[in-house]
Formats: sequence, structure tokens, C-alpha cells
Amino acid sequence: MQQTWFEFLRERLPELWLRLGEHLGLTGASTALAIVIGVPLGVVALHSRTTKSVVLSMVSILQTIPSLALLTLLLALLDRIGAVPAIIALTLYALLPIVRNTITGLEGVPRGVMDAAEGIGMTPEQQLRMVQFPLALPVIIAGIRTAAVIGVGVATLSAFIGAGGLGQFITRGLALDNTRLILLGAIPSAMLALVVDGALAAVGWALDPMRKSSRPRTATRVARTAALLLPVLALASGMATYVGTRPDLVVSSKSFSESMILAHMMSDLIEENTDLTVDRRFCLGGTMICHGALVSGEVDLYPEYTGTALTAVLHQPAIGDPDEVFDKVAKAYHEQFAVEVLPPLGINNTYAIAVRRSMAKARRWEDISDLRDSADELLAGWTSEFAERPDGYPGLIKHYGFEFGEAIDFEASLMYEAAGKGRVDVIAAYSTDGRIDAYDLVLLEDDRQFFPPYYAVPMVREATLEQYPELREVLGQLTGRLDNQTMQRLNYEVDGHHRSPREVAREFLLKEGLVQ
Repeated sequence: MQQTWFEFLRERLPELWLRLGEHLGLTGASTALAIVIGVPLGVVALHSRTTKSVVLSMVSILQTIPSLALLTLLLALLDRIGAVPAIIALTLYALLPIVRNTITGLEGVPRGVMDAAEGIGMTPEQQLRMVQFPLALPVIIAGIRTAAVIGVGVATLSAFIGAGGLGQFITRGLALDNTRLILLGAIPSAMLALVVDGALAAVGWALDPMRKSSRPRTATRVARTAALLLPVLALASGMATYVGTRPDLVVSSKSFSESMILAHMMSDLIEENTDLTVDRRFCLGGTMICHGALVSGEVDLYPEYTGTALTAVLHQPAIGDPDEVFDKVAKAYHEQFAVEVLPPLGINNTYAIAVRRSMAKARRWEDISDLRDSADELLAGWTSEFAERPDGYPGLIKHYGFEFGEAIDFEASLMYEAAGKGRVDVIAAYSTDGRIDAYDLVLLEDDRQFFPPYYAVPMVREATLEQYPELREVLGQLTGRLDNQTMQRLNYEVDGHHRSPREVAREFLLKEGLVQ
């Protein structure tokens, strides 16, 4: 029976409050930092036209960098995931409206007023503090309002690097093709933007020196105090979500169904068989983000694939022997990253080229090589990761000796839908994906054996295993427990029936007798 909207919301309400607090914390902290940096920059910019030009050029350039690119760049520079790179990125984005409005507001004070201030003997510092700044305040606050609203929107992308927030629902929803999850993140985000804008508008109203009020002075002071406390309380409540004791373990996953299902299985087994607390930090952007977080100690373990580790992380050529791939990966990860690769779970989720069944039948396509004669007429679609990886499209072109007429990057769930509806002709599917049957697709035989084995394995930091040696035995319960057919069925429960990955993972563990 399909879950109603009310039941869905009631089930997700505790997490919704958590993500809302995280989102408020990200926005509040970044806006506060941008005020501390941006307003003084605006004041400094008044000294000369050259200074003003340089300052405005600097903050304007920051706005031209795509937000996702800036997040990824900071992730690489800081070598960590989570709130810190997200807050820095959001702060940089918030600078332009604050700096620009500070300059505009201060320059907009009437010349006559400044001449009068100078005439009564005020120093330049007194003029700025007692005349210019109070009169420019409404314009400055308007810039802060713009920066804060922009911050609320851009903060949804912070989930891409594990910073949490409402964007985590949107990321999951896109990965699982679940409209309810997308709306669960998008609607509160829009409402939060309105609330933040309204709160800052109240601050501007309370602090406006030109506002005439018939209220007694005491009432006016109370209104101003309340208006000033509102954003402070919002910031404090939001930042409180990041303060507290760190869980014993952080388990992560990539942003597609199978990775989340496997990560939930590992998390459930750990919680069932130990006294350890687990933080499930799922839906990180991709392989290199998960790998970087693991190596830096931001996460303790996550499910990876041997072929991906060999080619995308270690940059070694593809190998057809699965045992040799595992041995090479296990040895290299131990020597280079102090990470232990536990035995395979049993599934080989290799990349595969997929086409619509009707099209394959009409054109008699069975192998990838069969596409050669018509490749330049075909429109291909795959994930951005596949488009750049050596075991993806670049390697496929070299190995098979042909390329497609046009290739478009898609988010994984949209890629399958595009193939099923005929918007693209060819996609790079995952061999255990339940959406292959759901969209009536067929996998072409890799007749020249380009794709290496992609056996799913738990990747665990050696320091974590030294601290909690029982994890090796606990996670070992999954060794060889899954096969491709079973995994395809579990994936379809999520992708086809829109069930929760956590629910599907738990159901499998119960059926196998691994949890109570």
C-alpha cells in the first residue's frame, strides 16, 4: 500500500528538523562571516576609485564561479568534507551584495549632511560611525537580505560534499527519482528563504534612523531588541546542530541506490552487533569525494567497487581477472592510504552499455561492436563521472575505435528515464540496476572486454579497525551474501517501487537472519 503524504511527512519529521537546523546553521554562519568581512571591505573601498574598483572586481569574480565548482575546489584545497568548506563557499558568494550595498549606501549619504558633520568638528571616524553608517544602514541591510536569501538557495548544494542541510533530501530524491524527497527539501528551503528575508527586513525596519514612530521610546527599544535578537537566535539554533559528541563511526555512500542500500546494510549490522553509534553520511557527490573523505578520516567506511578503485583512484589499466584486481587494489590501498579492503560482498556491478530493447531488436544489436556502423548517428547519455573516467567514455572510445555523434551528461536516475522514453539512444548503465527492466532496456555484450570487474567491497580505515577490531567480523557477515540477481531486485524495490533504501536493506538483513 502506497504511503500517504501525511504518513511520509510524519515519518521524516525528526530528520526534517535536523536538516532544517543544519541548513539554518550553514546560512547563518556564512552570512554572519560575510557581514564581518564585507562591510569593512566596503568601507575600505571608499578610500579611492582604484581601491573601489579592485574590491568590487574581486568579489564580482567570486560570483562568476559556479557554486558546485567552488564547493568542489574548496573540498580539494581543504582536504575535508562537511560544514567548513560549505560555509567558506557560501561566505564568498555572499560578499558581493554586501560589499556593493555598503559602498552604495555610504556614497549615497547627501553631501550637505557630510558638510554639516564636518562643520561641527567631527573627525572622519566620527562622521563614518555617527552619520554615514546609520544613514546607509537600510541599504546595507538590503544587501544582507539578498546575500542571506542567495545563501539559503546555494546551501542546498552543500549536501554534495556531506555538509547536510535540506539539500540532502533533494540529492536523495534525484538519485532515487523520488519526487516526495525532492519536495521535502525544496519546499522548506523556499519557506526558510522567506522567513530569513522577513527577519532581516524586521531588523532593517527597527534600525532605520529615518523611520518616524508614534510609539513610546520603550516600545521602540523592545522592537529593535527583538529584531536584532531574531537572526542571532536563528544562527545559534542552527549552529547547535553541529555541536555535540562525534559518533563512534561515520558510514558514507555515493549518491545512487545500490551504494545507499549497501551502506545501510553495513550500518545496521554494526548497530545490531556492537554498542557503537553510527552517523550515516550518505549521498556524497562521487568516487573521489568519498575516497578523499575516507583517507582524511572524515568518514570511516563506505562501499566501493574494485574496478573503480583500480582505474579511477589508482589510475591503473583495467584487468579482466577479478581476483587479480582485488589483490592489486587491496595492496595499493594498504600501502598508499592505510585503508583495508574487506572481502567482496558477491556482486559485480560493472558498467554496461544499454539500449532500448525495441531498438536492439530492430537493428539486431547484441554486442557493443554492433554499434560501430551507426554510432555517429546515435545520441548517448551517461553520468558526468562516466564521461571523464578512464574506465568510462574516454577509454571506451579508444578500446572500441568509435565514438557517438553526441553525448550528454545526466544525473543517473534521469539517464535511465531518458533512455526509456527515447530521448537518448545509448546509456552507460550499471549491470545490477533495477531500472534496466523497469525501462525495458537491454545490456549489450562487452565483446572486447573493456569494462573491468566491479566487485562491491567495504573500504575501512585501518585506524578504525585497530580501534574497533570487531568490525572485521561484523562486516564479514555480508561476504559473498549477495549476487547480481538479488541486488538487481533490491535496487528495483528502491528505483521502481520508490521504497526507502534503509527499509529495503533492513528487509534483506531480516530475511537472511543477520538482524533481529
